This record gives sequence, structure tokens and C-alpha cells, in this order.
Amino acid sequence: MTAGRKFIGTTQDWGTPPKYVNAIREFFGGVIHLDPCSNPHSIVRAEVEYMLPKQDGLKASWDFPTIYVNPPYGIDQKHGTSIKHWLAHCEHAHRVYGAEVIALVPVATNTGHWKKYVFGKATAICFLYDTRLRFLVNGQDGGKGAPMSCALIYWGNDFERFSKMFTRFGAVVNIENLRGVRIGESEGEKRQIEMALAV
Repeated sequence: MTAGRKFIGTTQDWGTPPKYVNAIREFFGGVIHLDPCSNPHSIVRAEVEYMLPKQDGLKASWDFPTIYVNPPYGIDQKHGTSIKHWLAHCEHAHRVYGAEVIALVPVATNTGHWKKYVFGKATAICFLYDTRLRFLVNGQDGGKGAPMSCALIYWGNDFERFSKMFTRFGAVVNIENLRGVRIGESEGEKRQIEMALAV
């Protein structure tokens, strides 16, 4: 449930606003089974919570029916991980375990992690209407909005329900037609893939 963002010299847990937590819980039928990046101030109250930084949610099991992820947005110098590792786990949990997964992340459609784990893999994206999403800071309304646009990404099997539930929060786009499509590769990368496939 934490976004785990850090200011210099101060650790703050940036939590999901209640309106999104409530909608996600409702979408998941009243139960969020796993929050792999939680914190003591979490309002997600998943059945299983991996508490950062004491527990490494990237090394523990994600074999749960429903998962909500508000990942650390920065680079974890100690573990050498970043948001791309969390998105990789989201995609993996859906593909391997059949988990229904929703992640709250910055809109960064030009990045490698969006191209590799969102486009071609996820079911839908809800581009949030909030001009500056106000995260909870250590469990309280921080009063200051995020400096970036955010989106809810959905890896799951019920686009219609996701769309009905989350259109009130943002523009919901079905990206199922991109399944299996390699997005954002350079011409050189495309040629290498074509050559590899031809062998």
C-alpha cells in the first residue's frame, strides 16, 4: 500500500487515497488478498501484507487471488530494485497464478517497464482524472498532490467490470488487443527478434 517515496533524510510512506482503496476492495469482491508493499500506516488492510522495508515483497510469494500494488516509485539502492521489478511481478502473478492484479503507478508510457510489462501484457489502464493525486503521508492526507499523473493498471479477466467500476476515476482504456505485441522496440531489436524467430 505504500509508494515508499523518500525525501532526503526522511522516510515517508505514501499511501493510496481511501476512495481508490475502497473501489479496489469492492472490485475484488470485498477482499484484497495481498498487499506486497505495505507499511504500518496502510489503510488497504489486505489479508496478507508484506511490510517494507523489513519484508522484501519482491522475494515473497504472490500466489494470491487478488493483489493490490502501490509500489515504491524510486530506486531501492540497497536491493537494486525499482518500479520495473514490481510491474514484472504484477504481470507474472497474473500470467502464472491467474491473480487479479491492480497497480497504482506513475504514467510513464515511454519507459521500458511500461513497454515490457504493461503494453502487451495488461488488460486495461485507468488514466486517473486527479490533476495531482493526493497520497496519504504516513496515513494522513498530506495536502500536497503528486508531481506526476498516475494510472491504475489492471491485469485480469474482467475488463467490462473494471471499466464500469473505475470510469468514475479516469479514462479506462482496454489494451487487450495488444496482448503478445512487442511494444516500443527499435528497428534493430525488431530485426534481431525476426532473425531469432526465423531460425
